[in-house]
Amino acid sequence: MLKIKNITVKNFMSVGNVTQAVHFDKHGLTLVLGNNIDLGGDGSRNGTGKTTIINALSYALYGNALYNIKKDNLVNKTNNRNMMVTVDFEKDSIQYRIERGRKPNTFRFLVNNQDTTEGITDEMQGEGRQSQAVIEQHLGMTHTMFKHIVALNTYTDPFLSMRANDQREMIEQLLGITKLSEKAEILKELSKNTRDKITEETYRIKGIEEANERINNSIKDLERRQTQWTLKRDQRLTESKQEIQVLEHINIDKELKAHEDFANFNEKRNQIDTLNAEIAKLVTAIERETKRRDKAQQDLDSAKDHKCYACGQEIHDEQHDKIVSAKTEAVNECQTIINEDEALLKDYRAGLEEIGELGDAPRTEYNSLQEAYEHQNKIKELKYELTTAENEVNPYAEQIQSLQATGLQEVDWAEVNRLTELKEHQDFLMKLLTNKDSFIRKKIIEQNLQFLNTRLEYYITRLGLPHEVQFQSDLTVTITQLGQDLDFDNLSRGERNRLILGLSWSFRDVFESMNHPINLLCIDELVDSGMDTIGVESALGILKKMERDRGKNVILISHRDELVGRVGSVLQVVKENGFTTFNTEIEVIDA
Repeated sequence: MLKIKNITVKNFMSVGNVTQAVHFDKHGLTLVLGNNIDLGGDGSRNGTGKTTIINALSYALYGNALYNIKKDNLVNKTNNRNMMVTVDFEKDSIQYRIERGRKPNTFRFLVNNQDTTEGITDEMQGEGRQSQAVIEQHLGMTHTMFKHIVALNTYTDPFLSMRANDQREMIEQLLGITKLSEKAEILKELSKNTRDKITEETYRIKGIEEANERINNSIKDLERRQTQWTLKRDQRLTESKQEIQVLEHINIDKELKAHEDFANFNEKRNQIDTLNAEIAKLVTAIERETKRRDKAQQDLDSAKDHKCYACGQEIHDEQHDKIVSAKTEAVNECQTIINEDEALLKDYRAGLEEIGELGDAPRTEYNSLQEAYEHQNKIKELKYELTTAENEVNPYAEQIQSLQATGLQEVDWAEVNRLTELKEHQDFLMKLLTNKDSFIRKKIIEQNLQFLNTRLEYYITRLGLPHEVQFQSDLTVTITQLGQDLDFDNLSRGERNRLILGLSWSFRDVFESMNHPINLLCIDELVDSGMDTIGVESALGILKKMERDRGKNVILISHRDELVGRVGSVLQVVKENGFTTFNTEIEVIDA
């Protein structure tokens, strides 16, 4: 049970510097009457500050009055400082106290005499959302719900005058549908966390797969090298060096060129162009010298027959020797040049081969230079292995074995699959909680709406209202009389007040059935406004039954002096010299 025990008021609205107290912890029907001595007393009921009681209660619990009054205007205008309202309540054997004040701003929330707001400087006005949310959680109701089931006031917009969305929101709160939304918010956060875990785990596994792929590629490369080493032992080191060159060309050079503004790419292209130009020159020179050599050889062959290579005449021995010597020297000279050029050509071609193909301007394979340098380190490792492997037998076997044993990691998607199933389950539950057509929402509405309509029919019948009023499955309200649809504004003032009371008490019954009983019910002038004698008597009968059978403390604020004999006690609110006081001497009346 939520038991509102008492409230103390100081410098609040018309209450002055003398603290006033009202106790709510005993059940009964109490009539609150005013006596404005400043207006002559003896029946002057207006302007005494009767509504101050429930406004103070509303402010203490929620930080706002029942209706639209600026907070600074709640401070007594005469004293204009040191406003303080305190309320004590109990729920599930736990004691609560709220202290709110302005000028200076004060806010404290105590649970079993322990201050939960100590040190929270941003809450000093008593308006902090977090603290207020905690309070409302303990109360189990919003301010709107409070105004419709605990503190009924003529200034509060009747439920049926509220906007359709506001009506639906309140009914959803009342029927417990709002709790589905609250659970949905929790589930939404859980679902987000699950999604993040799936993403994280997926990235981790993909990282393992990529690492394994790189390692497998390395293993395959080493196995290929191992095969080549077995087949061509004498060429193993050379081929390994060529492999390093390929790796450097394909990976390091390309990557570094991309990250270093293609500087190395341009340099390599210039080298190739230079070598190709030199090779072309050498090829031309060799061809030229070959022709010279072949011509000299022809001449030499002719001279060896003792015939002039030019005219064919016989050559004497002395002249013959000179010609043979000269032509031999010419052949040798050409051959020497050819040999030198071919050797140089071989070096240039070897240099060109060492440089390799230019290829296209490379794209970056890695996201950072660090990854590229890691690949470079891999090449350095291969070079070191080649240096140390010259006298080793089968050097690749050990490397392959090491990578297979320690490098490869197990790929296990079990956790991702588990999380994915969990995410799908959470998404399914989210639809159940948020979809207006879900069977859960329909079931809640079906179960609780029937009870609401049953209680509403009971109250409007007891209040003598000749209308049928029902909440539909879409949470709208229909008002009919003799088969004709009516609007709330079609009703007379007295009929509207009866319906307001019937709706409020029905809401309260549903709330208490789903949450917890509340000891206090305040009704401010609703019984006065437009209610005929039969209506007043009907309302009083219901209220007496509430206080008798359900132990409620009913506070009835009224202008009607004739009600004195119909209640259990009277609380007089007196206004004198501009200040309001509450008569704590409760007058017991034989009803």
